[in-house]
Amino acid sequence: MANKNDSYSKSGVGYSSIDPIKVLAQKLAVSTSDNLKNFEAKEIAASRGESAYVWEEADAYRALVIEGLGTKNLVADEMRKISGKSYYDQLAQDTVAMIVNDLVCVGALPQVINAYFGIGDSKWLEDKQRASDLVTGWAKACQMSGAVWGGGETPVLKGVINPATIDLAGSSVGIIKPKDRLVLGDKLQIGDAIVLIGSSGIHANGLTLARKVADGLPDGYATKLEDSRLYGEALLTPTNIYVDLVRSLLEQNLDIHYMVNITGHGWRKLMRATQPFSYVIEQVSEPTAEFKFIQKQAGISDQEMYGTFNMGAGFAVMLPVGDADQVLQTAKKLNLQAWTAGKVEAGPKQVVIKPKNITFAADALEVR
Repeated sequence: MANKNDSYSKSGVGYSSIDPIKVLAQKLAVSTSDNLKNFEAKEIAASRGESAYVWEEADAYRALVIEGLGTKNLVADEMRKISGKSYYDQLAQDTVAMIVNDLVCVGALPQVINAYFGIGDSKWLEDKQRASDLVTGWAKACQMSGAVWGGGETPVLKGVINPATIDLAGSSVGIIKPKDRLVLGDKLQIGDAIVLIGSSGIHANGLTLARKVADGLPDGYATKLEDSRLYGEALLTPTNIYVDLVRSLLEQNLDIHYMVNITGHGWRKLMRATQPFSYVIEQVSEPTAEFKFIQKQAGISDQEMYGTFNMGAGFAVMLPVGDADQVLQTAKKLNLQAWTAGKVEAGPKQVVIKPKNITFAADALEVR
């Protein structure tokens, strides 16, 4: 059994160390924004601290994002010893999803996706099945995103990356056209509905803690969950790609006020916008078996779980309450679970998850 009262920070990931550097980097980066004038473009300053950086060109906005997979590949490497599968086609989808699900939050649709495969030794690529699964999976995920795979980089970083592992990441450029599709939260208002879109599982966040749980189990990733899946198999369920959902919502000209990709910081991300509103959740979904298992084995609170994992909700759309049903109908057509979970209310900047008696105050999310 894993150590009781474990947490994401105790497992080695501390937002209190990471977030201040991100904020400092954003402030320093502002000094470079005038360089866009050389290209007859200008920065959309309000996009700093959002899920993607946005700049304005003549007839459209462009958006850029870079993201990484994290440590989910380490689970795949261990599960291969059990099942014989490489899982790298699924990891490719995870990585692309991490990228494009952030990009679409500002109303951008991905045009080009680039890949970064950092390895510690070129011998990693000699495993033909694993390498083939990775590149075919990446191409498929680009197709699922409606984007072209433009290129990438495969550096050999001996001494930086473990020779037996790989660091997966990438970037994407997207377009916001027409310009009124730009979503930066400035239209958020009291009374807006918060529609949550179901996740496929853990996605690709919180894996460091999930792996620590496995380390404390006699059967490790081969441990059976209450739904009969192996723990490792459940963790490796590919991340949902939400591009088709957002594309459809934009094409319906819905008055979308804000969107959130629920990854790092968990449900705290619901208050990512700058406005001082309260985001009040009245309905949560029943967490799937892997979340229950992690919580029980690690001995951590609901507060810690909802502040680390997506807990069954991978994406959020905020818009006038009268349009919420269209989001639900669109999600259903795409075989995505969705529910109207709550609303935006007046009050201090916070996330309140009433069914779990959880409150995340504004200082629990420092992304700007």
